[in-house]
Parts: sequence; C-alpha cells; structure tokens
Amino acid sequence: MRSVVQRVSRGEVRIEGKTIGEIDCGLVVLLGVGRDDTIDDATYLAEKIAHLRLFADEAGKMNLSILEKGGKVLAVSQFTLYGDCRKGRRPSFSTAASPEKARALYNIFIEELKKQGLEVSTGCFQEHMEVEIINEGPVTLLLDSEKYF
Repeated sequence: MRSVVQRVSRGEVRIEGKTIGEIDCGLVVLLGVGRDDTIDDATYLAEKIAHLRLFADEAGKMNLSILEKGGKVLAVSQFTLYGDCRKGRRPSFSTAASPEKARALYNIFIEELKKQGLEVSTGCFQEHMEVEIINEGPVTLLLDSEKYF
C-alpha cells in the first residue's frame, strides 16, 4: 500500500462541482492499494500516518502528530500511485489491486484512522474527482507499507 501524505491548511474533493469531502488544517492522504496488499498493510499505514510528527510544536520543530495537533484527515483513493512508467510512455497498472480489493482495503484504512481517534473525510472511490490541496510548508511524504521508501 502506498500513500502520499501532505500537511495542508486546506483540502477539498469535488465531483461534478459538488464538494463531497473537505478539511481545514490536517493531512491529505492519497492512497494506492497494491495487488498483494492485506489488512495488515492498511493497519500499518493508518497507524504510521496517525503518529507521524509533521506539525510544529511551540519551538517551531516538527514534533507533533495529527493526533496531538487535533487536525483532520482527507483520504482519497488513487490507484495511479501504482503506475509503473519504466517502460514505454503509457503507465502500467499491473501491480495495482483490483477495484473490489482496493475498495475493501481503502475502507479498512479509513476505519483504522478513525480507530486511532482521527476525524476523516473522504473522496469517492472509483469516481473522477477534483482534488484541491493547499500544501502547508510544503510538507509531502511518501509512505509504502513494504517500506520501499
């Protein structure tokens, strides 16, 4: 399972001009599910993201997690995180999970974030979305449950 985690001052997801999910201060998580991913991968990433120290403390150092800061999470499915562009000009998505498996693990990931005590807004799985992100910092991290990065 892969994610792009961005610290944001604002995030919003729209479908056909209608807002379906939005947050102010917090994290936007773009989540891709791989063919071999399991519930353990979803649990690992949710726990990791909940406890990453990405927010400034009183001294201005990144020492506070989203839990400590009290921010929210906007989780958006994004299978293109499994796009392989090493050959040719068209990305291959052969290592991405099937839509059925990806939807199930995406939902488990969201529930695991909520179990950590986070307020979570979402995009809409397998829909064409407009995602607006106002990155704060900018702070952007790549996470992979297989720990490739």
